[in-house]
Amino acid sequence: MIVWINGAFGAGKASVARELVDLIPNSTLYDPGLVGAHVGCLLPQKRLAEVDDYQDLPVWRRLVVDTAAALLSELGGVLVVPMTLLRQEYRDEIFGGLAARRIPVRHVLLSTDETILRARVAARGQDGGGLGPDERERRWCGEQLDTYRAALAGWLGRDAHRLDMAGLTPKQAAARLADAVLSGAAPVQDIVMTPEPTSETLASGVLLFDDAGRVLLVDPTYKPGWEFPGGVVEHGEAPARAGIREVAEETGIELDEVPRLLVVDWEPPNPPGYGGLRLLFDGGVLPKDARILLPGPELRDWRFVTEEEAAGMLPPARFARLRWALRARERGGVLNLESGVPVG
Repeated sequence: MIVWINGAFGAGKASVARELVDLIPNSTLYDPGLVGAHVGCLLPQKRLAEVDDYQDLPVWRRLVVDTAAALLSELGGVLVVPMTLLRQEYRDEIFGGLAARRIPVRHVLLSTDETILRARVAARGQDGGGLGPDERERRWCGEQLDTYRAALAGWLGRDAHRLDMAGLTPKQAAARLADAVLSGAAPVQDIVMTPEPTSETLASGVLLFDDAGRVLLVDPTYKPGWEFPGGVVEHGEAPARAGIREVAEETGIELDEVPRLLVVDWEPPNPPGYGGLRLLFDGGVLPKDARILLPGPELRDWRFVTEEEAAGMLPPARFARLRWALRARERGGVLNLESGVPVG
């Protein structure tokens, strides 16, 4: 299990985490910031210059999950993880990756008055003076408070078990967190556990439309980015039937007919992914009175979008698949793709 201690910069996460490991049996402190520091030593400077924060590096997010899994395999017990995590898509990627490894996460938030946070940020590294690394760090932390405020008003406020730090010492806060974790008051994250593939996979997606011709996209809780309704075809299952099943599970909509195939796309293996065949089917236009019911642990939102809007919401490979599927739908044919490009 992981106890992920979130909060703004200056909230006292590290101090509370050090106290917490003494209160939860068989627990170990794991700081993903150390992973970030070492990633900076491994990547070329050109790559590092492209980002302002090591959390923006996909390799950091992967290593956070892989290192946590390795530590739990070696040590067992509980990992106490003090790390600010303010972008919802990064939360999805990291917590979803942990869920795929069957590692439950209890997400807690140290809530601190913004006046106190700003005072602590201003006091960081005051001995250095000038515009050196300490001053740059203070400015960066101050800018992150705006991001924290927005996250707290949105997804973070809904996602985490909150502990008000007003008047608490780190030891007192840790005691309250330990009680919340051990009693279950701080619950395990309700997130779908999708096992990681061990070989190439076959997946079926279904395009559903409104009467304006817009396509339905859904927002998974367990990975970043939007997606079509659909999923991996189970052993012995027909691909089109898998699409029907996934649509029902993800949206509550029962398709009356077997959907028509639009594209077959071969996705090449791109480590750590295995790739495989990706099929898109035409689920047709939904009735105006259709009710979309999302499973909370798996999907958080849905939206009908135009092709232009989808371009800004889907990863490039997924959007290429959609673009050609729409062309196939217009022409009444089926397209064979390799890496999103028509062949044959």
